[in-house]
Amino acid sequence: MLLVNCHRKRSRMVVRRGEGGEGKLKAILYMVVFAMLIFVGVKMVPPYVAEYQLVDKMQEQARFGVVNRYSEDQIREIVFKTIQDLDIPAKREDVKVLVSQAKVTISVDYTVPIDLYIFQTSLHFTPTTENKSLT
Repeated sequence: MLLVNCHRKRSRMVVRRGEGGEGKLKAILYMVVFAMLIFVGVKMVPPYVAEYQLVDKMQEQARFGVVNRYSEDQIREIVFKTIQDLDIPAKREDVKVLVSQAKVTISVDYTVPIDLYIFQTSLHFTPTTENKSLT
């Protein structure tokens, strides 16, 4: 019986010796891929969050612009201040505002360059909002 147990232990050891490097290599590859995904996410997600916040502010200004009868320049300044606060690479000229008696339309067109060290890409955003008067 002692001889059988000894043989079983040896056969397990032989099998484990053959598997030693495979698991470590897979783990390293998975960690590299996971780190790359986190890196790309850190670079790509903030422009989308900033664009979402900008659209929210634009919708708010379109609503208030109709009610408060803001001029095009007043709305443009408010939206451009938000653009600066969010570090969006847009110029004052990129903010288009049309105000009429019954409608306010705001649009912005900008591109965010993304540097991923291996290659560069650009994200193009064109948020637009419109609000009409109830009367």
